[in-house]
Amino acid sequence: MAPPEVTGRKTARRDVADDADAFTVKEFCARHRISVQLFYKNRKQMPRTINVGTRVLISKEAAAAWRRMRERAAQAAERAA
Repeated sequence: MAPPEVTGRKTARRDVADDADAFTVKEFCARHRISVQLFYKNRKQMPRTINVGTRVLISKEAAAAWRRMRERAAQAAERAA
């Protein structure tokens, strides 16, 4: 794969995204390695969002709560099996 300076593609700035108090849906999905389509398809299972103008954001706290909820669901499924 060619480096970004050759292809002209922008790279994600992890240092800025790590310090963010809220993430866009695209940033959230990239950080959790899920597709945006999956996010909207399973909207009821995803973290709470906030609307700021036309932007849809996910707070850092909502993302953390979502991860804890998914971990608990996975543990419950393991116990049931």
